[in-house]
Amino acid sequence: MSAEDVSLVPVTEWAPLVPELTVQNLTQSLDVYTRLFGFTLHYTRPGFAYLSLGRVQWMLEQAGPEAGWATGPLERPYGRGLNFQIVAPDLDALHARLQGAGYPLFRPLHTATYAEGETLHTVRQLLVQDPDGYLLRFTD
Repeated sequence: MSAEDVSLVPVTEWAPLVPELTVQNLTQSLDVYTRLFGFTLHYTRPGFAYLSLGRVQWMLEQAGPEAGWATGPLERPYGRGLNFQIVAPDLDALHARLQGAGYPLFRPLHTATYAEGETLHTVRQLLVQDPDGYLLRFTD
């Protein structure tokens, strides 16, 4: 990644909620998010990247003294106490990429059923931690 701004794919509609994750190594995180998790890189600027996967939009920010959103000291794993549920456009392809790369799964691909009142929803899902420990729950 160069120090120059890079626009790769235009964003045609901005999501109303976009998580911004602080990361220790932006280059490493971008590699994992794009090559393994299947995100599209939309643009970068020094210390920052904007990504998407399907309708999910995501931001990554390099940790450092210029990072303006830190509310306290960062301790690994980051994001303790939450997981991000992300609908994967092709969960089987994602699973195959992760297995092929030997990327550790927090929870293997499995089927889960969740209740919404009287209605039951069954999904397949897998959980991984990104390089900084953020927990991502990919579903179909």
